[in-house]
Amino acid sequence: MIRILHTADWHLGKKLEKFSRMSEQLSVMEEIVKVADEKNVDLILVAGDLFDNFNPATEAVELLYKTLKKLTNNGKRLVIAIAGNHDSPDRIEAPDPLAKECGIIFIGYPYSQVAPFKLESGIAITKSEPGFLEVLFPDIAHPIRLLVTPYANEYRLKTYLGLENTDESLREVLEQHWGKLAETYCDNEGVNMLMTHLFVMKKGTVPPEEPEDEKPILHVGGAQAVFSENIPSQMQYVALGHLHRFQRIDNEPCPIVYSSSPLAYSFSEAEQKKYLVYIEAETNKPINYQKIELQSGRTLYRKRFEDIQEAVNWLVDHPNALVELTLISDDFLKAEERRLLYQSHDGIITLIPEIRKKASANEVENESGIDLSLQMDDLFVAYFKSRNNGQAPNEDLMNLFKEIKAEQINE
Repeated sequence: MIRILHTADWHLGKKLEKFSRMSEQLSVMEEIVKVADEKNVDLILVAGDLFDNFNPATEAVELLYKTLKKLTNNGKRLVIAIAGNHDSPDRIEAPDPLAKECGIIFIGYPYSQVAPFKLESGIAITKSEPGFLEVLFPDIAHPIRLLVTPYANEYRLKTYLGLENTDESLREVLEQHWGKLAETYCDNEGVNMLMTHLFVMKKGTVPPEEPEDEKPILHVGGAQAVFSENIPSQMQYVALGHLHRFQRIDNEPCPIVYSSSPLAYSFSEAEQKKYLVYIEAETNKPINYQKIELQSGRTLYRKRFEDIQEAVNWLVDHPNALVELTLISDDFLKAEERRLLYQSHDGIITLIPEIRKKASANEVENESGIDLSLQMDDLFVAYFKSRNNGQAPNEDLMNLFKEIKAEQINE
């Protein structure tokens, strides 16, 4: 039996607005290492989006390498990490010669080939070609065969596969590519799996939503959806990256699973639980897998309140939250109310004032236009009302307007 940990979408270096998540990422990376140690896994699969952008900060790069090195347990475990749509394939593959000596395999491009090698621990890559590698572990009788497809847009994928002039869809091209590799290498004498960073769904179902702030794959020039029916029948598990919520896309021909990101990275993921997937696999048998809930990181919330004190009370009761806070009122928030909210909590990422509609469109003053003969202050009030359903600016806003007007006059 081989023990495997599936994770994805680390997005190291990512911020929430301007709020750094680095301390949370440090904690959750340590938690992932701890789980790998406790489960005594043989192999870790990281299914893309290691970084949040093509040029990550130095601290994000250092965190990646330190985490992967710890995950290998000094070369006694193997880590295979592929590029996602947020990653630079060249950057991902740059440390490969040294990384392999530590038990880390980076694959940046769909056409990348991992040359056979053997570690001092006895772990060996015994066969390979672009998009495929076979791994043999010293204490496991049968090898694991892994089909790997890092992210690339549709044009690049077709080009890499030598089919840029075909009218066939990407999913058909990939089905043929994966099918050929599976037919050649994936018999019942080994464990057979696929890892990719693509948008995968079951044909005929509603497409899963891509998270906010995520670079979408389903767009013009991006890779189209791949269907579960395009997966070779020889596969026993498909490890996916890209979507940030844990979900099993299909159970045919095998479990096809998004493991989830380790942290919630946008408010569309508010109050969402995050997981690793632990897998126990044997030859010619259905695999066993289980979700392992991650505990690190601050919980994201979207909250709406109509009372300032009620909002403050909730914030005080949830000190570890990161919040998108909406305040509903009849007037704009006063400066002292904003100060009270921000002083009560350090995790307010966005504060949204929402003004109740006081008048219908046909009741709004200056409906037919604004009298341009008004004095400047009155003109501002009239304009503000015309843009805010008749709501007049509050005292703080008027004072700010007068300060700006005075500065312009004195220049």
